[in-house]
Amino acid sequence: MAHSLTADCTPLKIEYDSCFNSWFEGYLEPAVSAAASPEQRAKYSKEKAEEYERKCGKIWASYRDCVQKAVKEKGLNELLDQARKENPLKEQPAISSPSQSSSS
Repeated sequence: MAHSLTADCTPLKIEYDSCFNSWFEGYLEPAVSAAASPEQRAKYSKEKAEEYERKCGKIWASYRDCVQKAVKEKGLNELLDQARKENPLKEQPAISSPSQSSSS
């Protein structure tokens, strides 16, 4: 079990992880079914997004708020802001193969 940023947030993290994992298990298999049409997949995805919000949305919001409070209390806001300015994520990072990363 991974701990959260503070002990106060860990119970919320455990609750959220459990909720998300349970929801995701039910989402993944039908969502990638080769037999489903694009319209069926879109409808299914929309329904599952609504289910996620009903089941896990409030838990996620509580956990996120706890972590954001901990970040502020630990004085990490300035470090995060500085890191975002120095290295803004403008696009998704490329994933390199092991052979590419060992050649440097």
